[in-house]
Amino acid sequence: MPPRGKAARPRPARVAVLVATRKGAWIFRGDGARRSWRADGPHFLGHVLNHLVLDPRDGRTLLAAAKTGHLGPTVFRSSDMGRSWKEAERPPAFPKAPEGEKGRVVDHTFWLTPGHPGEPGTWYAGTSPHGLFRSGDGGATWEPVSGLNDDPQYREWMGGAQDGTPNGPKLHSVIVDPRDPAHLYLGMSSGGVHESRDRGATWSKLLRGLEVVEGFDPSRVQFHDPHCVRICPTAPDRLWQQNHCGIYRIDRPSDEWVRVGRNMPARVGDIGFPMVVHPRDPDSAWVFPMDGTSVWPRTSPEGKPAAYRTRNGGRSWTRLDGGLPRSGAWWTVKRQAMAADAGEPVGLYVGTSSGELWASRDEGRRWGCVARHLPEIYAVEAAALA
Repeated sequence: MPPRGKAARPRPARVAVLVATRKGAWIFRGDGARRSWRADGPHFLGHVLNHLVLDPRDGRTLLAAAKTGHLGPTVFRSSDMGRSWKEAERPPAFPKAPEGEKGRVVDHTFWLTPGHPGEPGTWYAGTSPHGLFRSGDGGATWEPVSGLNDDPQYREWMGGAQDGTPNGPKLHSVIVDPRDPAHLYLGMSSGGVHESRDRGATWSKLLRGLEVVEGFDPSRVQFHDPHCVRICPTAPDRLWQQNHCGIYRIDRPSDEWVRVGRNMPARVGDIGFPMVVHPRDPDSAWVFPMDGTSVWPRTSPEGKPAAYRTRNGGRSWTRLDGGLPRSGAWWTVKRQAMAADAGEPVGLYVGTSSGELWASRDEGRRWGCVARHLPEIYAVEAAALA
């Protein structure tokens, strides 16, 4: 019993960190204090796993976006936190083209997003090449969102199977407005940021204020390359973006992005891939910069990795590197490989291309290595366990 007159402190929720890699997936379960971690895996050893996501609506259903040697691109579902898996009966796939015409083929499912809390069983998937798909039965079967996939204008903006994006073009950052299940956002690399207010039947561009690579025409949608788009859960009129050309913020109903990354230190720059936002504070966000100079090394600037945080909507940024290597760490952190939990304080998680998983229990001030020698990490997600 707590002392008389004092309320018992709530027990911290346990956290699972879901790690998808080039050779399988791992689940790291943390204690309530996030001090110790237990590894569960590998799952799907040898298969390419692009994304592993826990459904927050039930706290036990997992979906895995996989590409296997004998099955090709598919989605697996577990209803028991990974103890058993079942392949989707009909994974995301474009309709078969009429005879004599060249059709599109899904190379891999890249992104998974649970639907609105009021729509249990609904999921969205983004693929490479660009395609948006919806499931209404928990991931067992998937249907194309024709309003995007089959629109002639969007088909032109999406480009071909090879548009210059490493490992192929991506449809990513599928976001469902927590206030309205019909309100969706997504990013296309390349192809820009787009919005729908009717469950994907029609779409509009959301590109004002965004820059493109020097020498290209910003009026052409296919030259816009968002890397990661995030929404603030408690203030969903604010979105953040890590773009090929900087860090941006937008406050709806405005349709103009503001490049807040210009306030980053000049020697570091504001180029990178991942971005995460605070679950409760719309002014707070974190990025993990990459070297975007000359030939785009896509590694930690000067081999000195660090997260950067803003607490004031991007007006200033603070370097957070406590516990991280001081030199010689030429990491690449991919667009899906950084996550935040909903703890107090917020926990942060970063996965590297060299197979290391790092975690911070104090919003990035101090970091510790949870795992080494994993395969190349493609995606990291954090989820509360029941």
